[in-house]
Amino acid sequence: MSIYYFAIVGATDNPIYETDIIPSSRSSLIDNSRRDDHKHLNQFIVHAALDVVEEVQWGTQAMYLKSVDRFNEQYVSAFVTANNVKFMLLHDQKSEDSIKNFFNDVYEVYIKVLMNPFYEKNAPITNPQFDNRVKLVARRFL
Repeated sequence: MSIYYFAIVGATDNPIYETDIIPSSRSSLIDNSRRDDHKHLNQFIVHAALDVVEEVQWGTQAMYLKSVDRFNEQYVSAFVTANNVKFMLLHDQKSEDSIKNFFNDVYEVYIKVLMNPFYEKNAPITNPQFDNRVKLVARRFL
């Protein structure tokens, strides 16, 4: 069963945004207590992969770093923006093209948030429209 965990980590390694992405056909099959148990593990896995991302990002000019780390049967893929904000996706299937497209579309949505004059750079994103758009992009690609 595929459950994706997506996080945006700021330039100073502060959490900006996080969400669980569950395919709509499976969302009713997962109870909330199990989801909460895995949330802490997912946060830990993504946090541990930040060191690997920082090592890999200086060896390439690409924004999309592909799969940078692995934990059991799960992979961590990363995308680093020009201002050093990291998009991290924890997933259990290796489909590089769809993950790259997901990151590119979420990056466009993130740029629109940055263009808002009331948004403070590296502050948490709590806008429900942003959350809806990220999940819409995830439904299209993941």
